Amino acid sequence: MPTVSAVNLTAQLLLLLLWATHPTMATNWLSLARMPRSRPVSGAAPCGRLRGLSVGQVGVCRARGEVMESVRKAAEMVIEECQHQFRNRRWNCSTTPRGVNVFGRVMSQGTREAAFVHALSSAAVAVAVTRGCSRGELERCGCDRKVRGVSPEGFQWSGCSDNLSYGVAFSQTFVDETERAKGMSAGRPLMNVHNNEAGRKAILHNMQVECKCHGVSGSCELRTCWKVMPPFRRVGAVLKERFDGATEVRLSRIGSRTALLPRDPQVKPPAARDLVYLAVSPDFCRLDPDNGIPGTAGRRCNGTSRLAPDGCELVCCGPGYRAGRAEVVQRCSCKFSWCCSVRCQQCKNTVMIHTCRE
Repeated sequence: MPTVSAVNLTAQLLLLLLWATHPTMATNWLSLARMPRSRPVSGAAPCGRLRGLSVGQVGVCRARGEVMESVRKAAEMVIEECQHQFRNRRWNCSTTPRGVNVFGRVMSQGTREAAFVHALSSAAVAVAVTRGCSRGELERCGCDRKVRGVSPEGFQWSGCSDNLSYGVAFSQTFVDETERAKGMSAGRPLMNVHNNEAGRKAILHNMQVECKCHGVSGSCELRTCWKVMPPFRRVGAVLKERFDGATEVRLSRIGSRTALLPRDPQVKPPAARDLVYLAVSPDFCRLDPDNGIPGTAGRRCNGTSRLAPDGCELVCCGPGYRAGRAEVVQRCSCKFSWCCSVRCQQCKNTVMIHTCRE
């Protein structure tokens, strides 16, 4: 009869074999968003069954299981925010119907799109974990109590400042683990870790201050303030701007180390908060199921704009679109009713719809 240690060793070997035969991309943990909420994502047995995690991430799951529900929330945040930011682009963050590779094989190609998803993913984990700290959902962290004293502006630091340092540290441990396990001498791990850090800096450089006034009749004789993270929509918008200005880089050797330098020597080296990419993106025009690209056929576009990102000529890859009329039901004649509701009528309107040709 096999001993307990033999059974544990066999389980570990099977896990390693599964990982080796199904190589884990660094963003495969986003498949946690597809799991039913009723299914646990922590504990020794559940962690080992999470197919989207690397071996190292499974270890993090087992050691710090209380945080994994925040990681699942982060995966949902990434998909929702990516689809919002790119809703009018050829690549609109469409997801694959099944499997652990949520955004398809385009994530394996070192493109701008992969750079954006990596940055957004690392930021989402930091935000979700930090929220868990501030809400008292995690035992190992709470508010950031280091923010104390009087600010140069004269207000008193108090209240529950978001503990971003804890969220960022966990994001580095969990999100960067897959890359560091591969070694930091190849181009793709260097690219991914750079963009992961850029995502976290998008939070840090956009922290906000909220305040509360104290005094007679709200005179604000004393004002207490605390630091809060920006809304995740703001983080997504910042990273979208970084996507548009991303720098194409190549792997170069500098002395005994390797680094990413601009492919064009006339371009200045990217800052830590900039996004970088190694490969030119596909055009995303045509259906390519093997790479998870749905194409733009049938997509709605803006027929009144030529040069905007959502314009039909750009989305449809040329003037290949059709126009048609459609009847839509919209709220109208809204009136405020005391107290406290808004009542509207339902009105039918005919609008012009533009869609890319099949």
